[in-house]
Amino acid sequence: MTTSTTLPANPPRRALGAGLWAAQIVIAFFMLFGAYMKLAAPAEEVARMMVWAPQYPTLKTFTGFVDLLGGLGILLPALTRIEPNLTVLAARCIIVLQVLAFGFHAMRGEWPATPLNVILLALAVFVLWGRSKAAPIAAR
Repeated sequence: MTTSTTLPANPPRRALGAGLWAAQIVIAFFMLFGAYMKLAAPAEEVARMMVWAPQYPTLKTFTGFVDLLGGLGILLPALTRIEPNLTVLAARCIIVLQVLAFGFHAMRGEWPATPLNVILLALAVFVLWGRSKAAPIAAR
């Protein structure tokens, strides 16, 4: 008596793909929220959340644009499958940004701001590994 059972198509790969998408969405949310805060939110609200912003208005604007590009770049190329390798590049850039932001906040003694940097750094490293090696997205 032979029985044939079919297993679902590669469940660990599906879980990895879902985890990567979840990480990309979380990164995009925080990066786009940061871009909004730095580029469009009222100055008083920004000053309450980012004590360094009034001191460095040019840095605030620059990092706002970097956050905007990172938030769009980590998600849109993978979603549209148009140049999905840009998602990997965005992950690399977000890693650099988070290392620099951690150093900036640490140098200023703003330790409560650093856990988010560490979380986003870890998620970006995961996306970099996943989208470049383990589960890359094919271009159209």
